[in-house]
Amino acid sequence: MAAKQRVVNLSTIRQACSECSLFQLCLPVTLDAEDVEQLEDIVQRRRPLRRGEYLYRAEDPFRAIYAVRAGAIKTTVLSINGEEQITGFHLPGEILGLDAINSGRHPCSAQALETTSVCEIPFDNLEYLATKIPGLQQSLLRIMSKEIFKDHELLYAVAKRSADERLAIVLLSFSNRFGRRGLSRTRFRLPMSRAELSNYLGLAPETMSRLFRRFQEQGLITASGKEIALQDIGALRDLAYGYGCEANQRHLRS
Repeated sequence: MAAKQRVVNLSTIRQACSECSLFQLCLPVTLDAEDVEQLEDIVQRRRPLRRGEYLYRAEDPFRAIYAVRAGAIKTTVLSINGEEQITGFHLPGEILGLDAINSGRHPCSAQALETTSVCEIPFDNLEYLATKIPGLQQSLLRIMSKEIFKDHELLYAVAKRSADERLAIVLLSFSNRFGRRGLSRTRFRLPMSRAELSNYLGLAPETMSRLFRRFQEQGLITASGKEIALQDIGALRDLAYGYGCEANQRHLRS
């Protein structure tokens, strides 16, 4: 009876974590029950963060990587003149904290955009387990590489683009990220404000307002507050990457 209950528990855990970027790390399919148990032992479920609460601040010592379970987090740095610059948005199933591995300190701050739950994976414990569990180190490196590549790819995509192109690119990115979680690619709620989105894209808030208005007038989207519906994904792709530019769209469909 105990063995049967154990199987049910593991199945439930796998199902709950199946949308997370850390799934292949925390619960690789080749692990036996004992290895899964060791991994579960080091994963810590933190209390939910309230809106505006920090997960960590810039220059805090690096101790763990984090996986967003629910809610959303923004990462920020301070410019030379002390202004906040948003460097990323992290949705459920995505990880953060990887950029602190090299220096041992977080180069940015991570702040909850809304009530947010995260999993904390102490890095020292994870490294130690990687020496004991075959394949775990490779899984760790693969996931880290994938996440860093995705961040750099999006930054490259919006660099030196027009305001219209930047907004189209980021909306398509969110569409794809929600889609990977099994949610609608055409209807979703953005967790950030328009001002935060404009900060991230390097645009003035009034420019962002005009862009949303223009996109709605052109029939590309409908928007009500943070609720977004993409009405013409094909036209958005053409705007973002040019007609027939299939190669430059690949990261939005992966």
